[in-house]
Amino acid sequence: MNFHIMTLFPEMVDTVLSESIIGRGREAGVISVKLYNIRDHANNKHNKVDDTPYGGGMGMLMAAPPICECHDAVCADIPADSKKYTVYMSPKGKILDHKTALRLSEYDDLIILCGHYEGVDERAIEEVVDEQISIGDYILTGGELPACILVDCVARLIPGVLADSVCYEDESIASGILEYPQYTRPYEYRGRKVPDILLSGHHENIAKWRREQAVKMTEENRPDLLKIKN
Repeated sequence: MNFHIMTLFPEMVDTVLSESIIGRGREAGVISVKLYNIRDHANNKHNKVDDTPYGGGMGMLMAAPPICECHDAVCADIPADSKKYTVYMSPKGKILDHKTALRLSEYDDLIILCGHYEGVDERAIEEVVDEQISIGDYILTGGELPACILVDCVARLIPGVLADSVCYEDESIASGILEYPQYTRPYEYRGRKVPDILLSGHHENIAKWRREQAVKMTEENRPDLLKIKN
């Protein structure tokens, strides 16, 4: 799968997405991440990409021409028969969840627009964006970190990025409830011991205990998930 990220800060995004599992997935060629600097399409002396909003208001707004022309350049790099989709990271969008990540993972090329300042000219959204996505009900200074989160969330669903599909299928949220508590060595730490059931070797009982603990944790921390599941 190919990720194409339109941003004013490509180095920032590249640094984050070059580490750990996502970085290894890129190195192995399982996924690719291409960065496009919107400023390269400003077409003015000072590479200016923003201006004051019509009607007044605080801050600056990213202009439509650099965004749309950057998007044109992205599309020129994508084969005509590719299944592509463009997402704008915006607090106005639908909250990102696992179902959305699964849906997006089915595309060949995912284009992500990172906004900045007070947002972008609405005409750019109307012209090139298929869907707006938010990572939560709060405001950040730009769309770069949300874009990195989206790439991480989607990329790990691509076969070959993780060692096995079980790595994400049984995890919190993906399974429909929170994940059960887990433990590793040492057996005892600061007076807290690993539950004896996990040392029993009885796989059926362990599976039952984990299921019970997962439901308990979901009831305590995310009861809304149980309502969705039911």
